[in-house]
Amino acid sequence: MTIRLHDTNARQIRDFVPLTAGCVSIYLCGATVQAAPHIGHIRSGLNFDIMRRWFEYRGYDVTFIRNVTDIDDKIIKKSAEQGRPWWSIGYENERAFNDGYDALGCLPPTYEPRATGHITEMIEMMRGLIERGHAYEADGNVYFDVRSFEGYLELSNQDLDDLRQPSGDNETGKRDKRDFAMWKTAKPGEPSWETPWGRGRPGWHLECSAMAHKYLGTAFDIHGGGIDLIFPHHENEIAQAKAFGDEFAKCWVHNGWVTLAGEKMSKSLGNSVLVSEMVKQWRPIVLRYYLGTPHYRSMIEYSEESLRDAESAFARIEGFVQRVVEKAGPVEAAAEVPPAFAEAMDDDLGVPQALAIVHTTVRQGNSALAADDKEAAVARLAEVRAMLGVLGLDPLDPHWAGESDRGEDLHGVVDTLVRLVLDQRQSARARKDWPAADAIRDQLNQSGLVIEDSPSGPRWTLGPR
Repeated sequence: MTIRLHDTNARQIRDFVPLTAGCVSIYLCGATVQAAPHIGHIRSGLNFDIMRRWFEYRGYDVTFIRNVTDIDDKIIKKSAEQGRPWWSIGYENERAFNDGYDALGCLPPTYEPRATGHITEMIEMMRGLIERGHAYEADGNVYFDVRSFEGYLELSNQDLDDLRQPSGDNETGKRDKRDFAMWKTAKPGEPSWETPWGRGRPGWHLECSAMAHKYLGTAFDIHGGGIDLIFPHHENEIAQAKAFGDEFAKCWVHNGWVTLAGEKMSKSLGNSVLVSEMVKQWRPIVLRYYLGTPHYRSMIEYSEESLRDAESAFARIEGFVQRVVEKAGPVEAAAEVPPAFAEAMDDDLGVPQALAIVHTTVRQGNSALAADDKEAAVARLAEVRAMLGVLGLDPLDPHWAGESDRGEDLHGVVDTLVRLVLDQRQSARARKDWPAADAIRDQLNQSGLVIEDSPSGPRWTLGPR
């Protein structure tokens, strides 16, 4: 068994060999909390949640770090616009991110450090870089000298002579316009911390280099994030960490965007779809299916039609699970997933191929039900539960308990009303009035209910919208 992952730095899929046998260390760039999360943000968390689950299934002990950037230019700008403390905005949105991760079934990280809790580590890293000749102070700012680091831009494969480095306000005193700020001098009214170079605040890139060093040491297995972070963020993280003396990340894994009308979903572009609104319209487990089942490196073009397709596909899986449980009672997940599923997951987390195995197994299970082969149906459900568990999509998992019916508070009322109508249909069937029975079924279907006749009597479920 060998897990293979696409390494952005190597530009190819490679065998994963952990630094420590049986252990995996992962650092994921998490939330920048200037605003509530949209589904593009949560997709990244979902992709790496599936990665983590697969490593754990394969027997690895996983240390998973997902940071919170709770101070940066955007948060400070929001603070000024809204007349609120920067920390109030950050905390409110940090909670919104965690609510979104929780709603979609992401396992909590091993640690979730905040940038502002690690100023001491940042100062130590800057001091070391200045001593080694890789950084310098100017006008209260501390800059990284990009020409001092030979491997700069290897991740993004750019030419230094053509580089255009993003810069913020008040970044004065640079020796080279391509140098980037690790520390920014304090401006009136802005948050700041004391350093040997005066009061100021951290730059975005420094935060992650310092936190990865603290929680994962000088070397770790995997650094993850969206493809938009390759440059400048991850490129600058590498420069700081390696110039400081760390080996840093062994493998770089990047997920694709969620797009809307061909553009990256972004808070700044105003084209984002907030998670808090989406979970009011769609079941969270369906959102997880929609965001988590395409290949992590692919782009997802958001549309309600594609969400409805995901809802229908998951309904087929869920319907099979419910039917077997009704017939046979509780069924435990199998100890192992089918070999074809494992082979797909080992190959760069091939979730689409793995999901095809899920649907094939569901079809086999439905055929067993149709043939009244209870033993085979139970065996297929055990396999399905094992596979769905890896993907975080098992509808019988306690996390999703009570989630399978929309409008749970009204479920009992609706069930009573539907049963009255179904009793009328059963009466029509008993007197062999098939047109009346079919008309009742058709009317229920038009209202969004799916009626199925089972050996134990008619059952109803909510159909796709």
